[in-house]
Parts: sequence; structure tokens; C-alpha cells
Amino acid sequence: MGLSGISIWQLLIILTIVAMLFGTKRLRNIGSDLGGAIAGFKNSLSNKNDETQTLSPHDKE
Repeated sequence: MGLSGISIWQLLIILTIVAMLFGTKRLRNIGSDLGGAIAGFKNSLSNKNDETQTLSPHDKE
């Protein structure tokens, strides 16, 4: 048994059908867009943390 009762063969069949429906180029584009969105989100979080760290000492003065 795999993930919640799905065997590896069933998962491979589902992935094959998805690849046939959407095509590998479109799936690659979706993956790169999703990766870019996650990277942008992480960037904004780190920038926000940097801003709060630099503002905190100035607020105390």
C-alpha cells in the first residue's frame, strides 16, 4: 500500500493520464510558474523579516 491506499501502479497510471491530457510542455510551464511563485513568496517573507529586524532597534530609540 502506498499513500492512503493508492498503490504505486495506480499513481503511475494517473500521472500518465495527466501527462497525456496536458502534455509535458504545459506541465513543465505549470511547474516553473509554481516554483517562481513559491520563490517570490519566500523572498517577500525574508524581506519582511529583514525590515522588521532593522526597524526594531530604531523603534526603541
